[in-house]
Amino acid sequence: MDYLEKAARVLQLEISEIERLQARLDERFSKAVEALLACIARRGKVVVCGVGKSGCIGEKIAATLTSTGCPAVVLAPVDALHGDLGLITEGDVVLALSYSGETDELLALLPALARMGTFLIAMTGKPASTLAQSSAIVLDVNVEREACPLELAPTSSTTVMLALGDALAMVLLEARGFTKDDFARFHPGGQIGRTLLLRVREIMRAQKQMAIVSPEMTVSQVLAAMTSHKVGAAVAVDQRGIMAGIFTHGDFARCYQNVADIGEKQVGNFLTVHPISVEADRLAADVLRILETHRIDEVVVLDESGRPVGLVDSQDLARWRLV
Repeated sequence: MDYLEKAARVLQLEISEIERLQARLDERFSKAVEALLACIARRGKVVVCGVGKSGCIGEKIAATLTSTGCPAVVLAPVDALHGDLGLITEGDVVLALSYSGETDELLALLPALARMGTFLIAMTGKPASTLAQSSAIVLDVNVEREACPLELAPTSSTTVMLALGDALAMVLLEARGFTKDDFARFHPGGQIGRTLLLRVREIMRAQKQMAIVSPEMTVSQVLAAMTSHKVGAAVAVDQRGIMAGIFTHGDFARCYQNVADIGEKQVGNFLTVHPISVEADRLAADVLRILETHRIDEVVVLDESGRPVGLVDSQDLARWRLV
């Protein structure tokens, strides 16, 4: 058996069905987006219902909507008939998923939704089904063929449902002007939150943790200061406290074999003047890009007057799991 060939067949079938979905997008999709926009404007939420595999897809759609600023919850149809209908309030929109449109548990819910005057959007592969006939908007997720070789397991149909749900969420995101900053507010944890929220001031080593020296100090004295502060760079400042340059372990290693008695020389002779620096309110992720682009290990943080207020070491980024 050629596993790769069979896997490619599955993927191609699902790709073909998504292409069919794309080709038949029409004004019903636009109306669904407008209905969701209106729902958000009146501070309502999207209530997603589905059973079985459709229910699993519904959970992902609800999670995507919520994470991009559109409040959404999942309502199990059976639980809804035993008290959980209280989850639905005035102004909500119900998004019901059923490929056949004839799922018993979902159909049993329709009379209650009608009595409540709930706006219903159906995502179904059967536009003539009972669910479709009971809905204000019908989104067609019909497929010609499942990717399952037995034509039994929902595969192409669930992929199309998921893709259409992503399309709804992303178009809604753009229509609302949802930004990276908005996204960050809903994702404070994990890699996304750290990348979009952490500022340099939160991760930098404070001034008292820096080796701040004068250009007149000897290299030996500067190395001792770097060792005592456990940093790989010393920042030299002038009499006004403004940065005059930076001296790193790398600078010392490069000069050691070529400069006699370097330890007794003034560090001012070996400073890198005008080194790369950042402001404290920059994103920490920006510093990561700076370190990678310039292939350096430390970045000095300066205030508006050019005085050093902190230092970011590449090791700090690892500690904050930004790398």
